[in-house]
Amino acid sequence: MNELKTMNVRPHVAQNTTRRSAVDARTTRHPGYAASQRVRKRIEEAFGWMKTIGGMRRPMLRGTNRVGWAFTFAAAAYNLVCLPKLLKNTV
Repeated sequence: MNELKTMNVRPHVAQNTTRRSAVDARTTRHPGYAASQRVRKRIEEAFGWMKTIGGMRRPMLRGTNRVGWAFTFAAAAYNLVCLPKLLKNTV
């Protein structure tokens, strides 16, 4: 963490608002933090879809190559599912 601070990199993790959080107002006051959290939500939605619908919660495969292939396949399927919504927004 200290190495990142010396390089002027801020952590973009979610702030715990229900109790004391390690991420304080010095980090959350910047506009980049809010943008980072919006992007993080989109990424978490994709991983959540891949776990629940894409079968990646417990892949029935052995080996990193096969699991990697299954992950790539699930990510491509998620992109295909989201494609009509993205195209509708551009037209």
